[in-house]
Amino acid sequence: MLLIKSLLLFFLAGLAEIGGGYLIWQWFRKGQPFYFALIGAALLIVYGLLPSFQPTAAFGRVYAAYGAIFIVMSLLWDWRFDGRKPDGPETWGALICLIGVSVIMYWPRR
Repeated sequence: MLLIKSLLLFFLAGLAEIGGGYLIWQWFRKGQPFYFALIGAALLIVYGLLPSFQPTAAFGRVYAAYGAIFIVMSLLWDWRFDGRKPDGPETWGALICLIGVSVIMYWPRR
């Protein structure tokens, strides 16, 4: 159950961070209305809170593992919303990152 909670929190944090950044990007770079920036900023605040709910108390471990999740989700976001499919090196890099998350976050410890 803790594994599912942890993965769900990583996923939600990724959506909040990438979605928030994307909305601000759309406002600043693409001329979308200012409310895009406001919603984006609110999502970035949510992103800042979500990792605090991770089952481990190790801040550095959580953020190190989240970095890999962020990489994978960013590539998927780019594919879904901008239509750019990840190439071979990006796919391999993302897979390596997921292996890293497994080791950093979920490797059994004493």
